[in-house]
Amino acid sequence: MLIEKVITEFLDELASDAPAPGGGSAACIAGAMGAALGSMVARLTIGKQGYEDVEEFFKAKLEKTEALRIKLTELTDKDANAFSGVIKAFGMPKDTEEEKAARSAKILAEYKVAAEVPLETVKDCRKVIELHLEMGTKGNKQALSDIGVGALCALTGLKSAMHNVEINLGWIKNKDAEYAEKMHAELEGLIEGVEEKVKKLDEEIKATF
Repeated sequence: MLIEKVITEFLDELASDAPAPGGGSAACIAGAMGAALGSMVARLTIGKQGYEDVEEFFKAKLEKTEALRIKLTELTDKDANAFSGVIKAFGMPKDTEEEKAARSAKILAEYKVAAEVPLETVKDCRKVIELHLEMGTKGNKQALSDIGVGALCALTGLKSAMHNVEINLGWIKNKDAEYAEKMHAELEGLIEGVEEKVKKLDEEIKATF
């Protein structure tokens, strides 16, 4: 499993000529790092003098950032395995008409999985960003840069995962246009306005330095 590797091993595998892990797994890690930084800021705020009024607020946020950190970490392997399914489907026999039909159907099904997994990453990265926006500059002043970095990591994860959805939909649209259009619409709704909100948060944080 990828998540059981040390970071240098994961990066070595990412840098290899193997098709997976790839950008999808990297997107998950970026999102997980964003969530982890949110957890860090919450922990550096909870129990600290001068932040008593927001302690319960940050305890609630910590539960959510930790759940998302775990979820996005697990998605690292799920994404790699999803694309492996596409590769295996292309390797199916195609000598007879029945085999060709079965192969074509399996390829389409696996491409849909390969699109749906990074869409899940987009959704979770969006949730991480929303938590950072809610925490904003309320936390420990010594760790505000970490809120900014966390939001930027999650934004990178979101945009990267978006690319992985779109590249798979590029193949799917020729076989199932209705499915592809529905997925595109959902994706557009998830990314709308997010980059602008992160930029505004970044500016608010910089103003405190």
